Amino acid sequence: MPSTLRDLPYRMAALQFQRAVGEMEVWSANSDDYSFAISFFKSFSGPGFHGRSGYVASWRPLYGGRRAIGITGSPFKSLEEAEVACDAMLEHLVGD
Repeated sequence: MPSTLRDLPYRMAALQFQRAVGEMEVWSANSDDYSFAISFFKSFSGPGFHGRSGYVASWRPLYGGRRAIGITGSPFKSLEEAEVACDAMLEHLVGD
């Protein structure tokens, strides 16, 4: 899997993430009938999401009411790494 956004040959057509929830660190993007989300987990305690610290990425089909599927490698150390993983997953899904 590419390690940075610059390593992606198809980056121009990549997902464009936007902050989805004002006070929480959640970003979302949609493309080619798939929805992607990235959430930041700070720690096991305190406000916000709980879990291993880092950026957790997931995807699901836009239609059909299916549950989200975690992207391998989550949690990632940076938002950029999570975006790269989502872009790679989209390329895999669309390429099949």
